[in-house]
Amino acid sequence: MLESFQRKQLQVNGVAINLRHGGKGPPLLLLHGFPQTHVIWHKVADALAKKFTLVMPDLRGYGDSSMPPGAPDHSNYSKRVMAQDMVEVMQALGFSSFYLCGHDRGGRVAHRLALDHPSAVTKLMILDISPTRTMYEATDKAFATAYYHWFFMIQPAPLPETLMGNSASFLLDTLLGGWGSQGEKFIDSAAMDEYRRCFCRSESIHAVCEDYRAAAGIDLEHDRDHDNNRIACPVHVLWGERGVIGQLFRPLDDWQAKCTQGVTGKPLPCGHFIAEQVPELLLQEMFAFFGSPGAMPA
Repeated sequence: MLESFQRKQLQVNGVAINLRHGGKGPPLLLLHGFPQTHVIWHKVADALAKKFTLVMPDLRGYGDSSMPPGAPDHSNYSKRVMAQDMVEVMQALGFSSFYLCGHDRGGRVAHRLALDHPSAVTKLMILDISPTRTMYEATDKAFATAYYHWFFMIQPAPLPETLMGNSASFLLDTLLGGWGSQGEKFIDSAAMDEYRRCFCRSESIHAVCEDYRAAAGIDLEHDRDHDNNRIACPVHVLWGERGVIGQLFRPLDDWQAKCTQGVTGKPLPCGHFIAEQVPELLLQEMFAFFGSPGAMPA
């Protein structure tokens, strides 16, 4: 999939990052979430490439990027380290600043990237999350039930890895059919085959658990250490009205508390997987936000 885009492996920050890139216009970095890969953008990439130079990587621990064993404190899967990966990817491609859009875990990497590298991000779009710390601190029965994986995957290795590995394909099918999907068949068979190829491996399962362990530990420490740090660029937030974020959180208020400028955004008629459920609506929002007047990436 995405065969019209050039495939590349870049050695950055001690890991290999797999990506596809291409198009014309200002650079736009697109970051996927769990349990998927850069392939989530396949329904919007061709249209976006007419106006933007797209960079679509697999995050460390996902897809065909490196999956290093987790450090004792899970720091090598912190969002700070994963954000540094992405900054170095963009620098290697010749971009010192860029537009940024992140979905799910990619949105959490994007959040940290905008905080740690404010000069790099000129506009930020966040898809279907509220800030990690906000969500953990609001945990109740409803949230813990809906996002059970947040609490299961952070258990010490090898407990979640062993159980997930025993039925990885079943778990993947369950995850991609949840979070507001309501049984809707929105994932193309070729995309599903790619997600299954990448997810159903022992090293991948360990890596994604490390991602979540970092989120429940060192990522929260980084957030607390920088309570007065706010995102400085324009931010646009979209969420699925049928998803957990739309039902249990207040995304605009949650992100406004993390930004120095006004935050715009709205719900879309879908669940969690916006880029694959309502690609045309997402394109409208992306062209309107990234194509509007304002700072242009270098």
